Amino acid sequence: MARSPSNITRRGLISAAGSAAIVPGFAHAAPVWTKAAYEQAMRESGRPVGLSDAQFDAIQKRKPAAMKRIEAYLKDHLGSADPAVLAAFEAVPREYYHYDYPEHRATPGDAYEDNPKPWALGYGSALSDYLGQAYMTQICKPAAGEVTLEVGTGSGFQSSLLSRIVKTSYSIEIIEPLGRAVGKIFAPLGYDNVHSRVGDGYYGWPEVTGGFDIIIVTCAATFAPPDLFKQLKPGGRMIIPIGQPFKRGQVLYVYSKDAEGKIHSKRDIGVFFIPMTGAIAKNAPVKPETVSDHPAPAPAVAKPVDDHPATSTPGADQPAAK
Repeated sequence: MARSPSNITRRGLISAAGSAAIVPGFAHAAPVWTKAAYEQAMRESGRPVGLSDAQFDAIQKRKPAAMKRIEAYLKDHLGSADPAVLAAFEAVPREYYHYDYPEHRATPGDAYEDNPKPWALGYGSALSDYLGQAYMTQICKPAAGEVTLEVGTGSGFQSSLLSRIVKTSYSIEIIEPLGRAVGKIFAPLGYDNVHSRVGDGYYGWPEVTGGFDIIIVTCAATFAPPDLFKQLKPGGRMIIPIGQPFKRGQVLYVYSKDAEGKIHSKRDIGVFFIPMTGAIAKNAPVKPETVSDHPAPAPAVAKPVDDHPATSTPGADQPAAK
């Protein structure tokens, strides 16, 4: 593989994407990704790392097989694979998000593993496995021109995926050292439509004028926070795991708001996420089908709840998030 000059600029990196395939619904072209680009982006994000050419090439050679797994998984579980979702996965370099923050240690060699699973980020957080992230991204139905909110930034990978499709991607992380560190990783990739902050996602991001077309919660809540429904646009969708902390039996719920502002809910598949913390722990849980100030009908007929986590390869035991 030819090596790029070590002084490659971010503008040059992004503008080099002109040859990327045009995919319907895919708003942002993929930049050229080289070892030099990876190392520079890591330095700019405050996470310097060095790889040999052989190590970098070995990571890239695993990606096509991972993409095939993602496509097959989506077709098997959802009937088809959204080309925009596949293009987003192709565009976002997953190895860039593999990092143990407390130990200041990059782990790019773990990316695109044969047996998808969550990977530790430190501070009790994890990078979800890529099959689960593909599933949640597709059921959100992201489209160009939309505005999204992720509750639980974690590694930043989920918000980065959405940012390649939608107009603007917002993300909130409650763990301060993680949120501050991950907040620095988007600009080096040229992802200038991702905005993150440290805060309690229970309250959403009310300062965003007009609200959100999509809200994706990547931590398990005992109930759906009312403020998130208030910030959901008519026609918007919210994806949230509902269940008890660190226990099986969590279920992914898909909520939608109709033109009259009513909330409709649907049980999706079984999942296993680390818990949502902060203000939600001070509130008494309610049934996920009923949210105060936002009356919702009984859930529509849903698919049978899957015995396997949506955020991990079937049979995996590890909790996933973000």
